Amino acid sequence: MQNMRQALIQMHLAVLLWGFTGILGRAISLDAPILVWYRMLLTAVFMAAILTWRKQWVRIGRDDMRKLILIGGLMGAHWISFYASIKLANVSIALVCLSTASIFTPLSDPIINRGKLEIKEVLLGMLAIVGVYLIYQFQQFYAWGILAGILAALLSSVFTIYNKQIADKYPPRTMVFYEMSAGWGVISIALPILLYFRPDMSLLPQTAPLTEGSWYKNDIIWLVVLSLCCTVWAQSLALSALRVLSSFTATLSVNLEPVYGILLAFFFYNENRELIFLDGGRTINVGFLSGMSLILLSVVLQTLRLIRPRIAQMRPARGS
Repeated sequence: MQNMRQALIQMHLAVLLWGFTGILGRAISLDAPILVWYRMLLTAVFMAAILTWRKQWVRIGRDDMRKLILIGGLMGAHWISFYASIKLANVSIALVCLSTASIFTPLSDPIINRGKLEIKEVLLGMLAIVGVYLIYQFQQFYAWGILAGILAALLSSVFTIYNKQIADKYPPRTMVFYEMSAGWGVISIALPILLYFRPDMSLLPQTAPLTEGSWYKNDIIWLVVLSLCCTVWAQSLALSALRVLSSFTATLSVNLEPVYGILLAFFFYNENRELIFLDGGRTINVGFLSGMSLILLSVVLQTLRLIRPRIAQMRPARGS
């Protein structure tokens, strides 16, 4: 019982740290591609140090290395889309859009793995899309942010499916190192093109002097926190928890990430004033609340579809 309680605390702490990624994304002044370039670089360096210290290096097969490079590139594109959504809209809208990944995954899996597409999952996906449309309809000034958030959710579902194909072959830390390194390499190759179209994009983090009382504007501090705490440490906590928890329990816990992130955005940035209320707090934003409710409903219904077979397996057989 003690191990189970400790594992649940570790998993929820990991999810809470992941929820902070959006908060830090808004705090860091860098544009999304440069922010992700630094995050992947620092995470790869930290992970390499851990693998070397623990002597956990594992040889990767050539075909699997190609897949890890693909996953790393998709992950980099996902993070760029997610942080672009935060910059173009705000943390809450980015996380609401990202929560649709749990709907995109069962829709994408049959296409990638050539399986059968279920009508119920298509209908749930349509319900989530209607929710996103309602948010867009009432807040069109966030249109590009919403589009970037949906793209981030789609990319998240795709690289998760590819990750599952080789997840059992190698230790997670080894996979994370190669995926981060590959994603950093792909972004590095694309940077000259990005700079051609955006020559004003800053490459160097903002470094406000700590003595001036504006340490919170220091990008280097937040980049290190983002990489070390929200990526490396959070992943270590999740790995430790998974030794005790079932993957089912872990999945339900991870679904709380958008909830934690939105609550943190309300606390740190008062985004509830931007989204829930309009006209200086005189009018309730029906569009955002309705859209978010539909998206959350689709996620809850998809979760219930996963719970039902599990509950059926746990029921004792009736005696004659």
